[in-house]
Amino acid sequence: MDGFTDIRRQGWVQRLPDRAQPYALLARFDRPIGAWLLFLPGLWSIAMAARGFWQGAWLVLLFAVGAVVTRGAGCVVNDLWDRKMDAQVERTRGRPLASGAVRPLQALVFLAGLCVVGLLILVQLDFAARVLGVISLIPVTLYPLAKRVTWWPQLVLGVTFGWGAPMGFAAAAGHLGWPALWLWLAAVLWILGYDTIYAHQDREDDALIGVKSTARLFETRTRALLAVSYGGFLVLLLAAFASAGERAPGYWFLLVPAALLAWQIAALDVNNQARCLALFKSNRWVGLAVGLAVLLGR
Repeated sequence: MDGFTDIRRQGWVQRLPDRAQPYALLARFDRPIGAWLLFLPGLWSIAMAARGFWQGAWLVLLFAVGAVVTRGAGCVVNDLWDRKMDAQVERTRGRPLASGAVRPLQALVFLAGLCVVGLLILVQLDFAARVLGVISLIPVTLYPLAKRVTWWPQLVLGVTFGWGAPMGFAAAAGHLGWPALWLWLAAVLWILGYDTIYAHQDREDDALIGVKSTARLFETRTRALLAVSYGGFLVLLLAAFASAGERAPGYWFLLVPAALLAWQIAALDVNNQARCLALFKSNRWVGLAVGLAVLLGR
């Protein structure tokens, strides 16, 4: 395929039957970074609130599988909303719905299957976590509309992708608490930052078709936005640590994700699509470092 695209048919996707490949691409099973980023806020809160090793390990497994399934379902919903827009954007015109490889009715059937798997995972959790899981369907469904009505769709994504923090805390502790709120707000700001970097890949195409984003809103001032959002992320993490009674080693280890985020700001080139994608993907290591800081603080 000519041009810059996010479609990757290499690796294990190539080994799937031809009829299955478009569905794997539709759910982004070929690109696990999205599932990682959805999973990580839940990992933080489970590590902070789990009452024992085996409970924590079981919840981490459930949330990991749930992140893959939920992210896949969210991608299907997003591509159903955006299939006409995607056909006009270089990076996305090869997506299965935009290219016609999967028809909308087929995508809806696939979505229903993903939702069934997600429901089977959800019923394994405590009542409070199940309620939060049901509520999360609202922002998941509405997020694709955000780019049509607001310059801040990345903030809406933050609300959506950060939902794993209160869900994980509720699943581990059986209730919500202040640490869950601070972790969720921290995740919102983190996601605002990294998704702004991601959105710079489409900035020019988005301007042509009228799609709004913080990348378009801030453009060359993106470093300032990242400094504020990432700085707020770290402050809110400190609030979560304090309210959870984390110990000194956890606080010190937060210097690692702080350094990784500072590097992102310094290395950013908003006109280099490949650099923006690489910096976006590096947030997996940021999230894992935060998770390790939580464990060290326990």
